[in-house]
Formats: sequence, structure tokens, C-alpha cells
Amino acid sequence: VYVLFLLFQILGAVILGFGIWILADKTSFIAVLQMSSPSLKTGAYILIGVGALTMLMGFLGCLGAVNEIRCLLGLYFTCLMIILLAQIAAALVIYFQKETLKVELSGIVVDLIENYDPSDEDKRNLQDAWDYVQTQISCCGWTGAKEWENNEILRNKSNTEYPCSCSNRSKDLVEGRGFCTLEDPLNGTATYADWPVHEQGCMDGVEEWLKDNLGIILGVCTGVAVIELLGMILSISLCKNIHSEDYTKVPKS
Repeated sequence: VYVLFLLFQILGAVILGFGIWILADKTSFIAVLQMSSPSLKTGAYILIGVGALTMLMGFLGCLGAVNEIRCLLGLYFTCLMIILLAQIAAALVIYFQKETLKVELSGIVVDLIENYDPSDEDKRNLQDAWDYVQTQISCCGWTGAKEWENNEILRNKSNTEYPCSCSNRSKDLVEGRGFCTLEDPLNGTATYADWPVHEQGCMDGVEEWLKDNLGIILGVCTGVAVIELLGMILSISLCKNIHSEDYTKVPKS
């Protein structure tokens, strides 16, 4: 019994930590979403709330089991059921709205690319996060490098420069951000096809990463759901076995 309640404390701490990580992360694809989409920030705050609530419920459940207090066990069961139903609802929304989410995400990234300016310190964190994504996934643009032709700075320079983080040459990746100069532009003009950059768009790279890690993601989600179901079954079983409550056992402050 106590091991299960301890697991809920750990689970709550993990969820809480994940929410804090989303808000604090400044160097990954999560950072691009977090700084561009208010909905992800809201989701992070929800995760922090759920994590804190899960830890509290683990404590109350343990207190109720030790002192045989049915109302605490009942509250524990109810909160677990609400959390589990909320997780199922969130998963269904993400699944059925995935195309809408993809379109929204595409708009965020395309806007970021078009307005990318290494001298803009106000957007430095967001732009650095996108450079990090392109470098780590070895991709360029959202659907491809052609989207970078719409960047105002590159258009003004006749595309004789290209984003360093897109480059497939190691010497350009030393800089890791901003624009690199094309070594031999034809007649002072160029297109994205002349750039030494990765052909794959980051959308395909992100989807490939999700497919590769889908088993881990589903396994973690299933494990969390199983722990929650066990907690619900255990709490309701303990409730049925407690025939009378003795509130004198409750610790007094």
C-alpha cells in the first residue's frame, strides 16, 4: 500500500518537473512552441498543477490508509478519477485535432523564418531555439529550405547568404546561428538550391523523431494510467474494508 502511494508522490514530482522544464527550456523545439504559442504555456501550468495535486493526493491517500479515514480515501479516489479522465480527454483532443495543430505549428515556424533577424535581441532566445532544432535534427525550414527565401534579410542580399544552422558543412555549424555567406554565388544571385544545406524539412524530422520514440511515449503514458487505476482500485477497496472511522487517529497540528 505504502509503496503505491510513494509511487504517486514520485509520479507527481515527475509531472511537476516536466511542467517546469517546458517553461524553463530555452534550447529545443519545446522552446519554439513555448515562446510562440500561449496554449503550450497554459498546458505547462496545467501540468504543474496536476503534478502538485498528484503529490498532495498521494499524501492524503497514505494518511487515509494509515489512519483508516474513509473520507480521505474517497477524496483520493475522486481526484485520481478526475485526473485520469482529464488525461484521456487531452489525448483524444490531441489525436483528433492533430491536423489543426500541425497547421498552427506550421504557421508559427514559417512566421519565425520570415522574420528571423540575428541582430534582434528581443527574439534572440526564440531564434536560438530554432537554430538548435535545425542543427540537432539536421533539417532546414519547416517543409524545406525554400521557405528561407522568404526571409527579408536574405531577399535583400539576393540569397547570397543562407542560415548557418541549416548547413551541412561542419565549419558553418561552429557559428551555429545567423547567416553564412555563399562562397561562389553566380552573378551575385542565388536560390536555395545553391545553398550547402540539408534538404529535409524539420516537419519530417520531428515526425520521424516522434515515430522513433512513439513506443517510449506510449509506454510512459500507459504506465502512468496503470498506476492511477491501481491507486483507484486500492483506495476503493480500503474504503470498503473500513467499517467505522475513528477521527481521533488523525494527526492534530
